[in-house]
Amino acid sequence: MSAQSDETYETFLEQVNRIEYLDDASGYLSWDQQVMMPEGGTPARSKQQSVLSSLKHEVLTDETVADALDELDAADLDERQQAIVREVRREHERAVRVPRDLVEQLSEASSNAIPVWEQAKEEDDFDHFAGTLAELVELRREYAAEIDPDRDPYAVLVEDYEPYLDIETIESVLEQLREELPPLIEAVGESDVELTDPFTGTYDERDQEALVRDALDALGYDWDRGRLDTAPHPFSLGTQFDARVTTRFASDDPMKALGSTIHEFGHARYTLGLPDEEYGTPLGSSRDLSVHESQSRLWENHVGRSRPFWEFFTPTVEDRLGIDTTPQALYEAANEVYDDNLIRVQADELTYHMHILVRFEIERDLVRGDLEVDEIPGVWNDKMESYLGVRPETDAEGCLQDIHWSYGNFGYFPTYSLGSMLAAQLFDAAEDELGSLDEDIAAGEFDRLAEWLTENVHSHGCRYTTPDLIREATGQNISADPFLDYAREKYGALYDL
Repeated sequence: MSAQSDETYETFLEQVNRIEYLDDASGYLSWDQQVMMPEGGTPARSKQQSVLSSLKHEVLTDETVADALDELDAADLDERQQAIVREVRREHERAVRVPRDLVEQLSEASSNAIPVWEQAKEEDDFDHFAGTLAELVELRREYAAEIDPDRDPYAVLVEDYEPYLDIETIESVLEQLREELPPLIEAVGESDVELTDPFTGTYDERDQEALVRDALDALGYDWDRGRLDTAPHPFSLGTQFDARVTTRFASDDPMKALGSTIHEFGHARYTLGLPDEEYGTPLGSSRDLSVHESQSRLWENHVGRSRPFWEFFTPTVEDRLGIDTTPQALYEAANEVYDDNLIRVQADELTYHMHILVRFEIERDLVRGDLEVDEIPGVWNDKMESYLGVRPETDAEGCLQDIHWSYGNFGYFPTYSLGSMLAAQLFDAAEDELGSLDEDIAAGEFDRLAEWLTENVHSHGCRYTTPDLIREATGQNISADPFLDYAREKYGALYDL
């Protein structure tokens, strides 16, 4: 680069750093609101979040950023610099179309919505949340229209979470799952095989916490850069210097806390694997939510639900929970298919995607104006009955169970299924290169897998688009086939199909 371009790039990078730092600060305030903040803190927190979102928007849309992007387009940039400019340009071009007051309204409305959703869920009262949800839907429609009034608003919103996979690709993947998973789920339901469930009593929360901490220790969670807490809806959040996980406990089923903790570990392990030296730039940030979800689903399902994992972890379960069991019994308990399960985060690998389809279709129709907010409970229940053969008796275990819509996160849910597809591809690619990982997992040795993921996924940050990243890591385009092959083989063996 010329001296002038070099100076422009350095000034531009300072602005990029400010954007990233503001975003991270907002994230930790959100973590605090869900985990530690006193109930009465919402009015102040919503104002704080509104200011931070406004400041980020102000920096991102500043004319100096626009001028720098234009100048750098003509500069001789290396691959790393080109990726940073590409990512910031994408964000800038979207943000500059959205008025700052709308950004502030969205941030404040979503912060205010969280306790409303929590109370509505606790009291099983959808009407209590309906007005708030309607406001969020309308604000998101306005947001999408500001970005591109001539496009499908739902497609515009999806790009906030997965910018490099178009809606047609996403819908084709979900359509393949809709067509090919139900026959497998039906065959499992008709099987005479009854899987073992060794959990017949109640289990103290302190014992369960000790158990999930043991799991995090074994998997290699860096406690110097992380922590474990509880939240109404488990999540992970942070940076490569501070990536936190949350879980929740059910007294009658320790598998729920263990599964959610390993899932969130996968998110945190990705975040902690991002390059330290790139913090504050897109190369030190995760590659959007489909890839992020691939990491959590890989550790939760391909590791934590595997037979070798239970060969390793069974003695710890016996010690912490005071039960006498076997690796096979725990493997079966971790993989039982429940066609009557109402709760997404407790779903097995197969029916999970039917839960995603319910949410995807509802939020898509809601944003497009084909569904009214007050119709959601009835439509939700009808879809659950159609896809899963079970009808919720309460809205708390139906349309109020997820926190995402209270954030205004419409377009988020497809990334869960996409992440499962990518997880299968990435795990296959890791074993193609490293050989079978069964012996490693059975011995409680996870370093080779973790290092492969860091080298092939985490270390790149946002250097590549999602399709390019998967091609770089696996040599293949994104496909649902590896997941479907894995599911048929695994559950065919479990249920003697």
